[in-house]
Amino acid sequence: MSEKTDKTEQQRLSVFKTYKLYVGGKFPRSESGRVYEVTDSKGKWLANAPLSSRKDARDAVVAARKAFGGWSGATAYNRGQILYRVAEMLEGRKDQFVREVADAEGLSKSKAAAVVDAAIDRWVWYAGWTDKIAQVVGGGNPVAGPFFNLSTPEPTGVVTVLAPQESSFLGLVSVIAPVIATGNTVIVIASEKSPLPALSLGEVLATSDLPGGVVNVLSGKTAEIAAPLAAHQDVNAIDLAGADDVLAKELEIAAADNLKRVVRPQAVDYSRTPGIERLTAFLETKTVWHPTGALGASCSSY
Repeated sequence: MSEKTDKTEQQRLSVFKTYKLYVGGKFPRSESGRVYEVTDSKGKWLANAPLSSRKDARDAVVAARKAFGGWSGATAYNRGQILYRVAEMLEGRKDQFVREVADAEGLSKSKAAAVVDAAIDRWVWYAGWTDKIAQVVGGGNPVAGPFFNLSTPEPTGVVTVLAPQESSFLGLVSVIAPVIATGNTVIVIASEKSPLPALSLGEVLATSDLPGGVVNVLSGKTAEIAAPLAAHQDVNAIDLAGADDVLAKELEIAAADNLKRVVRPQAVDYSRTPGIERLTAFLETKTVWHPTGALGASCSSY
């Protein structure tokens, strides 16, 4: 009986994971039906990832626009709760992400674990900023006259993000979390070389409280997917973190057609505290004048 059991175990085939896109809260395969091989730092095959098409990119924009109203209209406190829930879900799947980051970036298990811990902490950090950023970049303005003059931040809209190519998870979190923390919705183009942590993040988002369409994850050739998104009239901003100099220039030119906000690529140490630059990069400022009226014979006002 023991020999038969051992033989059965030896003959068992592993069940390989099928990675899919994450668009509109669902997991479609690429519309084109194409995939490409993802390998580790030593060239060993890891998985087949979806090779997104222009149609997939357009579908992601539709999903992001549909989700924008509800997400931007949610209270900042509620957005913070949801981001914190994402961090909770990541904590529960930490072992999976440690393995994927180690394979993607050629790190030891201990170093990969430190990266994943930092990424989870980064989610919590941005969750805490959701209801505080307005206090930093908004406020009452002194004016001459019986008026309240208030400036408040509002989300820009639908944002395309080219995820960093080398930092497959910590860098990914560092460019996604600030965009959605401030009420925007996002289309993420995962690292072309190491897309698996990003695709697995979609699975976490789907099982958290984040509404479908707030984050949409595409994998494939960065330049091929980014071009139609940079030119898309319903995309309001683009973060070029994962673009090289040549691609960044091309995308900037395409983005100018509808005056998109553009965050240019720059050298970033994602292990450092990020500051609020990416929070404010995708915010607009709305200023409202409201009459207070005069009180009494002295004509004093509030």
